[in-house]
Amino acid sequence: MNIKLTAVFQKVPEGYIGFVEELPGANTQGATLAETRANLREAIALTLEANRYLAEESIKGQKVIREPLAITDE
Repeated sequence: MNIKLTAVFQKVPEGYIGFVEELPGANTQGATLAETRANLREAIALTLEANRYLAEESIKGQKVIREPLAITDE
C-alpha cells in the first residue's frame, strides 16, 4: 500500500489557496498555482514538524516505545 495525500487548490481573487484533505493544518496560499504547490509542500513539512513537537511534549517523562513507521507496498 502506498499512502497518497490529496492536495486541493482553489482559485481566489488573490491567486490560489491550497490544503491537504488528509492533514488538517497543512494549508497555504500563493499568487500562482506553482507557488501555491511549492508553499503547500513547505506547509506539510511544517505541520508534521509541529505535530511531532506537540506529541513529544505530551509524552515527556513517560515510558513509551518509539519506532520508525514506513507505509509502502509490501
